[in-house]
Amino acid sequence: MEAPARAHARSLYRSLLRELPTRPITQSPSPLRSSIRSHFQSPTNSTTSSPEYTLARRQEMEQAVQYLRAQRTYGALLERYNPGADMSEEERVRLSARKVGMDMPETWYGKGEVGEDGVLRFKGKKE
Repeated sequence: MEAPARAHARSLYRSLLRELPTRPITQSPSPLRSSIRSHFQSPTNSTTSSPEYTLARRQEMEQAVQYLRAQRTYGALLERYNPGADMSEEERVRLSARKVGMDMPETWYGKGEVGEDGVLRFKGKKE
């Protein structure tokens, strides 16, 4: 492998790793990272060293980097513009009331409990 191609492969490898979710340093590398590393380290044999094959593999890796970057951006945008997506129903109702300047009294919503089916049920109005 010539120097520019080697530098491009190293750049692709780093780009792929940069787009993957991070793990704490104390943990061993994820199987995906290990697989990517072995893919880039594996020597090419005579049947797969054709320029067309090398170009196709490089384009696949570039597309993978673009896909992972788009997924990361999508997740960040989803979190930014849908902040209540991971809230409980009770918290979402309380914050909706706060948006219009009201505070939900505890006597109205009581102490709700989430059932086994994931639906929030209230015990009824407190007296």
